[in-house]
Amino acid sequence: MADPAALFDLSGRVACVTGASSGLGRRAAVALAAAGAQVVGVARRDDALAALEAETGGASVVADVADRARIADLAAAISAPFGAPDILVHAAGVNTRQAADDVTPDGWDVTLALNLSAPFFLSQALVPDMREKGWGRIVNFASLQTTRAFPGGIAYGASKAGIAQLTRAMAEAWSRHGITANAIGPGFFPTELTEAVFRDPERAARNAAQTCMGRNGRLEDLDGPLLFLCSDASSYVTGQVLMVDGGFTAK
Repeated sequence: MADPAALFDLSGRVACVTGASSGLGRRAAVALAAAGAQVVGVARRDDALAALEAETGGASVVADVADRARIADLAAAISAPFGAPDILVHAAGVNTRQAADDVTPDGWDVTLALNLSAPFFLSQALVPDMREKGWGRIVNFASLQTTRAFPGGIAYGASKAGIAQLTRAMAEAWSRHGITANAIGPGFFPTELTEAVFRDPERAARNAAQTCMGRNGRLEDLDGPLLFLCSDASSYVTGQVLMVDGGFTAK
């Protein structure tokens, strides 16, 4: 039997996390570094990335992952500090919260470009090195809105529903080469994207009451599921969406 601790050990692995400057992306970067990975954080805020570097001992790249014209340059910059990544976590995202009648073309395009297109095109650029090594882990970020419709969430929900199918399609395309593709679907966690929710105690309490566990997420609740999907512990798991939502979607 394999050593259980070794299954989750990421020593010698290189991980890239997009959206690493804050929220769940930052938490993912810290958790991967704690498990032994050399982490490259990608985001647009250089000051926040500098603080992350200091905490993790990793590296960072200031970039807009939704800029398709610069994907090749971005992939090269990500690979420069430690070599091509073995693990790719797509945590960058945006939610414009426009009601269906108020959705603008720009709002729609920005949402789909960052939440759905960027994970595919950056993965496409980095998969060849994973394929050559015969090992890779891609983790996308899904959402409660992957399967549920929320007010003001039509563009965001469409992008996150797309993530579920993108994850399955990535698995079909690349898993035969040792590259797994899975997604985490967080419930309500305290991040910049959900700041408005947690600023309203009554709304936060209603969301907590909709879970099976009776509470909203804590950042540490993400660590175990993420390390599972990024390590040898999940070597025969691919094409799946793991909901980390306290049972919100079970009710």
